[in-house]
Amino acid sequence: MPEIEQNLADLVETIVVPIVEDPDGVEITSTVEDNDNILIEIRVNPDDAGKVIGRQGRIIKALRTLTRAAASRCDRTVDVELIDE
Repeated sequence: MPEIEQNLADLVETIVVPIVEDPDGVEITSTVEDNDNILIEIRVNPDDAGKVIGRQGRIIKALRTLTRAAASRCDRTVDVELIDE
């Protein structure tokens, strides 16, 4: 995994793990799409999904803003998605 992908995944993990009640259930994956866009997927315990989303989506929105700002420093784009399972 290239350095920027790993750094963004680490950033997301650093923010998400303290929020949830089951930190062992957190899984962060990072992939590069065909259009050179970085996709970061967050998987958490279904009971913790609401904590990652936050009230009116504020936490996930802030997480997306932070990762986009970090990626823009390297002229890259990033999407952060919470995967429901």
